Amino acid sequence: MNLLLLEAADLIASDRARLQGRRLRHLHEVHRAGVGDSLRVGLLEGRMGLAQIVHLDETCAELVLQPLDQPPPAKLPITLLLALPRPKMLKRVLQTVASMGVPRLVLMGSYRVEKSFWQTPFLSPEAIREQLILGLEQARDTVLPEVRIERYFKPFVEDRLPALAQGTQGLIAHPGDYPPCPRALNTPLTLAIGPEGGWIPYEVEQLQRAGLAPVQLGERILRVETAVTALLARLF
Repeated sequence: MNLLLLEAADLIASDRARLQGRRLRHLHEVHRAGVGDSLRVGLLEGRMGLAQIVHLDETCAELVLQPLDQPPPAKLPITLLLALPRPKMLKRVLQTVASMGVPRLVLMGSYRVEKSFWQTPFLSPEAIREQLILGLEQARDTVLPEVRIERYFKPFVEDRLPALAQGTQGLIAHPGDYPPCPRALNTPLTLAIGPEGGWIPYEVEQLQRAGLAPVQLGERILRVETAVTALLARLF
């Protein structure tokens, strides 16, 4: 945790916060913090700064906030469309997306996404939020990405994706005889990343009709979590 992320419910005064639970354990076990120590903090959906611990025991910590006058880092100009990965991988991907600065994520269906994946408790709003928070804490960010769930490929791609991608460069990450993925873009982007086996031909065709162009990273087939990191790093 590189940023102690505070929420409105933690505030007991305009300049004072009380912490319990996971963040309190982190103060004890990882930071090995003590009264008088200063920590980097941020207010969820707000700004960042420093806070000093004025009380710490096994039940709670209390912090006095200095003025939170530092803005969070800028987000990437991207909307990421991601075929729903397997549940254990989903947790890691959500953290990666948040820590790398993706502002909008669409978890979508694909022929190769197993139906059982949609039943995972990791797709509940609370579970998604938990993983995004962990990613924000890692990267020293305070702004949660917007996450949208689109289970059915065809109605999403035909009816909603064209408007979503309007005004952006659209790319499909897909192995095959396609142009290499571009580097260091500075324009808004809509990027579609498929399941580990890639999109099926019908899906590539439909994504192209919505305005996205296929690109590839080479001959190797990457895990979804690796592909997300590699593509974001290459593109931005």
